[in-house]
Amino acid sequence: MELNIGIGKKERKEISLGLSHLLADSYTLYLKTHNFHWNVEGPMFNTLHVMFMDQYTELWTALDLIAERIRALGHYAPGSYKQYAKLTSITESDEIPKAEDMIKQLLEGHEIVARTARKIIAAADKGSDEATLDLLTQRIQLHEKTAWMLRSLLTK
Repeated sequence: MELNIGIGKKERKEISLGLSHLLADSYTLYLKTHNFHWNVEGPMFNTLHVMFMDQYTELWTALDLIAERIRALGHYAPGSYKQYAKLTSITESDEIPKAEDMIKQLLEGHEIVARTARKIIAAADKGSDEATLDLLTQRIQLHEKTAWMLRSLLTK
């Protein structure tokens, strides 16, 4: 049955593609954050261990919201590492960096995700897709706040 939610087929495709990039960035940042949670060391261990857990838990929840929005727009959500590797703007970390470098990498990751979300706004606005606009606004706000908190840890 043809999807008829008041957003044109072309607009739904463009928005879904943008959301696929957002999903890939969010998943890659989730994985990186979880890795750092497991492997952080040093004098700030407890603070960072707990902070990273809060962050990866929030990201995990967001993944479902983003993927389900793609599905609601009539497209399939990417769900493999291969697809995410093609779509993401975030670089993976193969090594275990020092705690301060973990903070810097996650700060950069949250800023990237905020920029990715911001790139979708024009397409969602053009398609009068208020649901996606709401999702994007929430994601941008969360990632900018998290970036601020991480940046604050680097102030000497």
